[in-house]
Amino acid sequence: MSDSEKPKFIIPETGYMAQDPERPQPAYVAPAIEQGPPSDATVLFDGSDLSHWRMADGSPAKWKVEDGYFEVIPKSGSIFTKAEFGSLQLHLEFASPVELQGQGQGRGNSGIFFYENRYEVQILDNYENPTYADGIVGAIYSQHPPLVNAIRKPGEWNTYDIVWQAPVFDGKRLVAPAIITVLLNGVVVQAHTKVLGGTRIKKGELPHYEAHPAEGCIQLQDHNNPVRFRNIWLRRLS
Repeated sequence: MSDSEKPKFIIPETGYMAQDPERPQPAYVAPAIEQGPPSDATVLFDGSDLSHWRMADGSPAKWKVEDGYFEVIPKSGSIFTKAEFGSLQLHLEFASPVELQGQGQGRGNSGIFFYENRYEVQILDNYENPTYADGIVGAIYSQHPPLVNAIRKPGEWNTYDIVWQAPVFDGKRLVAPAIITVLLNGVVVQAHTKVLGGTRIKKGELPHYEAHPAEGCIQLQDHNNPVRFRNIWLRRLS
């Protein structure tokens, strides 16, 4: 198509003409080499220490670090990022214990919370271990079951890649709900899913939103199981 044949109208949603040569170009981000983070990532765990994490009271994170991963110390408490984030792309790898203990929600249980204890993506060993559908690995806990169960065998490393679009508030009024896309081991398990509200649902209480700041910390849950984590990084999304 010649330049004279290209459409000249402005698309209202973008503010630009289709195929506009003056439209700003996206920034270049160098992709990862093998399993490393991309060039614009914030690395939250590189295998060495938990300096980017804290306990709920602000003290240093107490979980065990060894051999390039860290592990939940049961009953020590959840850990939280020191920094706060809004919309983001998150990469995280986890492994459930090789030794099988417990069943259902009692086996390899942890979770990724956005905005400190508000919105949870479930971590659970669901390899030949059934439980309620909206509580298995890949679920938006107590709301949306995953499209499929793509967990690996106990002790093997699993990969989460999550795109989190933060909710938007105008004062106390919800303007736009949180939207989440989740890949587990390269398989889409949540596809542009609308989060219905807080995922720590009390008996008889429907999920709902309560206004909070635009940015918040990320929490990894201590659910009394020695789940392991490694290679954690994220990218802030505008």
